[in-house]
Amino acid sequence: MAGAAIIVLTQMPDRASALALARSLVEARVAACVSVGAPVESLYHWRGKIETAQETPVVVKTSAGRYAEVEAVIRSRHPYELPEIVAVSVTDGLAPYLEWIAEETGATR
Repeated sequence: MAGAAIIVLTQMPDRASALALARSLVEARVAACVSVGAPVESLYHWRGKIETAQETPVVVKTSAGRYAEVEAVIRSRHPYELPEIVAVSVTDGLAPYLEWIAEETGATR
């Protein structure tokens, strides 16, 4: 469903890069809203070792039909070799808010 709302999650290495990504997604109108969170400490396996990093969470509200464009923008701006880019389907929510996401991302046009 191209007009269905999705949430796309990623992590950026710092607040400045997260805010720049957020602005580029909203300006391109591929996201209705992007929330930039407070820094978190991530712990993960990478190339046979356990690594840690401070990262800034980014939550992108968009429509399913815009996923490929959102992914392309994230990949073009992301410094990691293997960035987290995960889409989660929105199964329910406040109808006017979900309609707003669809309108802002062109899913209703």
